[in-house]
Amino acid sequence: MSAVIQTEVVIVGAGPCGLFQVFELGLLGMRAHILDSLSNPGGQCTELYPDKPIYDIPALPVCGAQELVDRLMEQIKPFEPVFHLGEEVMEVTPREDRRFDVVTSKGTRFDAGAIVIAAGVGSFQPRRLALPGAELFEGQQLHYRVKNASEYRNQRLVIFGGGDSALDWVIDFAATAPAITLVHRREDFRAAPASVARMRELEAAGRVRSITGLAESLMTEGERLSGVRVKSGDGVVHEIDADHLFAFFGLHPKLGPVANWGMELERKALKVDTEKFETSVPGIFAVGDINTYPGKKKLILSGFHEAALAAFGIQSWLYPEKKQFLQYTTTSPVMQKRLGVAGV
Repeated sequence: MSAVIQTEVVIVGAGPCGLFQVFELGLLGMRAHILDSLSNPGGQCTELYPDKPIYDIPALPVCGAQELVDRLMEQIKPFEPVFHLGEEVMEVTPREDRRFDVVTSKGTRFDAGAIVIAAGVGSFQPRRLALPGAELFEGQQLHYRVKNASEYRNQRLVIFGGGDSALDWVIDFAATAPAITLVHRREDFRAAPASVARMRELEAAGRVRSITGLAESLMTEGERLSGVRVKSGDGVVHEIDADHLFAFFGLHPKLGPVANWGMELERKALKVDTEKFETSVPGIFAVGDINTYPGKKKLILSGFHEAALAAFGIQSWLYPEKKQFLQYTTTSPVMQKRLGVAGV
């Protein structure tokens, strides 16, 4: 059995909201251990769209998803969070002394004063391309996310899907791909109308090929994937040469063990109040996409706001005798010392 780690706060989820929660706790003098089932910080930003631009972060007109994660990691350095990556929280047990026993999938054990769940939509897996032999090429020539777009420039590409991710990458890759084909099972698309219009423009200009149909089988040459056969609605089978296939069919979001921790749920989300963002279990808080309340908007910006208020709620939970004062980083010597900028 590993030694029990005692900490003020355990944060479950190392996406943008979980990372910013470290910052807000740190400003109030509290330290945290942060856990994530993924092998790197960043959550869905890093896993699903690291190169995609984000336009609604205050004071940053445009910011790449990975860049946002990198900036948050830099911002929380003064508070020295301890990361436990590649570990899923399996058990959370409230104790009579208002603290929690926490156990991870690797057997790491915590004695925590409070818990913040910032796990996004929970653990997730992409919906896969259901063709015989497809798993042999996953991560090599068959992909469910774009991790480094530069690797696929000047390649023949086939992209499956009709949502924003599929059309965004069709438009992006059309600038360099010698051949790019979009395959969607129906003529209507779920993507933003402007993206659909731009795709149609590229199609009219001969830069993109669009097929309404379903993948039928993979084409191979030796041990390499050489393309895919697609059966269109009129019964015609198209053989499409390709160096890489991308399937953007969405995710299977699963709350996983979180659903068994006794908190009140509404449509697979954790119900919270809007004062402290506390769940129905006192001492357990939830921020970001995993929570729900009247008027909830699933935006990173909203999650940052929730993390700020949750930090005050956590401080009140951990130190009920302590008076709370609203201080500002521009004028508070205490906060500036915590940030390591005192005297600057």
